[in-house]
Amino acid sequence: MGKFVNNTKEFFEFCKDNEVKFVDFRFTDLKGTWHHVTYNMKAINEDSFKGIAFDASSFDGWQPIHKSDMVLIPDVETAFLDPFTADVTIIVICDVYDIYKGQMYEKCPRSIAKKAASYLRSSGLGDVAYFGPENEFFIFDDVKISDECNYASFKIDTEDGEWNDNTHYPDGFNSGHRPRKKGGYFPVPPVDTMTDLRAEMVQVLEQVGLEVFVAHHEVAQGQGEIGVKFGRLVEAADNVQIYKYVVKMVAHLNGKTATFMPKPLYGDNGSGMHVHQSIWKDGKNLFFKEGGYANLSDTARWYIGGVLKHARSLCAFTNPSTNSYKRLIPGFEAPSILTYSCQNRSASCRIPYGSGEKSVRAEFRFPDSTACPYLAFAAMLLAGLDGIKNHTEPVGPMDENLFELHLDEIRERGIEQLPHTLRGALESMLRDRAYLAEVMTDEFIKAYQHLKFETQVWPYEARPTPFEFKTCYSC
Repeated sequence: MGKFVNNTKEFFEFCKDNEVKFVDFRFTDLKGTWHHVTYNMKAINEDSFKGIAFDASSFDGWQPIHKSDMVLIPDVETAFLDPFTADVTIIVICDVYDIYKGQMYEKCPRSIAKKAASYLRSSGLGDVAYFGPENEFFIFDDVKISDECNYASFKIDTEDGEWNDNTHYPDGFNSGHRPRKKGGYFPVPPVDTMTDLRAEMVQVLEQVGLEVFVAHHEVAQGQGEIGVKFGRLVEAADNVQIYKYVVKMVAHLNGKTATFMPKPLYGDNGSGMHVHQSIWKDGKNLFFKEGGYANLSDTARWYIGGVLKHARSLCAFTNPSTNSYKRLIPGFEAPSILTYSCQNRSASCRIPYGSGEKSVRAEFRFPDSTACPYLAFAAMLLAGLDGIKNHTEPVGPMDENLFELHLDEIRERGIEQLPHTLRGALESMLRDRAYLAEVMTDEFIKAYQHLKFETQVWPYEARPTPFEFKTCYSC
């Protein structure tokens, strides 16, 4: 994200010049949800940037009620004007500080990401890790949800949907032009009805400091993507939070609703968060070696090997919802086969075309946007570094269409697959977590896995579904 201020002095000058009325302090919880508390500008001074107290017991997985006080530490360099408020408001992203241990809070995702970036530098394996996430999303016109003990349903709607071919709209307009199932990749208007909406999102993203290079309709009905420039680990995760906020708000203000849910439509493509990664040292891209397969260096190959080796464990952070695993099935461009390949979108790790000295990188295609970006990026970095240290060779390269392989063929070739459920991912993480230990404490791991079991796995496993009634009721 482009910087508007570099220090507290510039912050107050910027606020004065822009007649700022409110300061909005934002932070991220264990689930990856963005929260905020807003202060009158009159109540803010330089001491405010030393810490702002809040109740951490009100957030799942954080503090008990008898030790609830924590402190927000604003990162002044993240400040930008909120484009959606009537009164001028400036947003500042914060870390969480533990007053009881006198250190950055070990359950604060942003603090964990900072710790991972610091660990990379101290390891001597690199100076900086760059991350380039690609967050896909759906835009719907309406969503209805019911979750009762005797009744459960959801219904979503978009004019993009082929189910609306025979729908009569109040204004009498039904163009008949729709992308159809799996037909949404790059059509021009009138099939692409979201061109202007995405353009508005792009303009707002640029306004708040993100650099945007592409926007387009994605494969599924109602699906879109906006490409934002890569950044350093913490910066890239900050940008994901800003990106999701802008996309949701622009959709909302246009009478629509945006979601980053991985698989809202049965039978159509889901939304992922492909993550491009590389490590640099002394201004050089350590992933580049001319003449190697796809110009990959040994360091890059070992990094890929580490991520693929720990991928089943990583999914606890990169694919942390039960819905994530409805996307990770063959046939919908969501690779679950743990190998790498050049330009091949059926592999879970792809090396993009045209990768030269500055641009060669690894694109991991299995994560999705229900992930907390700070935790997902930190965990992937730690897995990759473990691979470099241990010279872990990945399975591959495999340049064929892996979606066409039968399960027996996958097993015969010794290729691992991703877990099929969130429970499987969490259990894998608990068995395989030594690579995380330099950054993620046992207390954090315990809190995180409890949170996911209690808020995702057990409630999901306990609920009957319409499909179960359809297939089991007459048994």
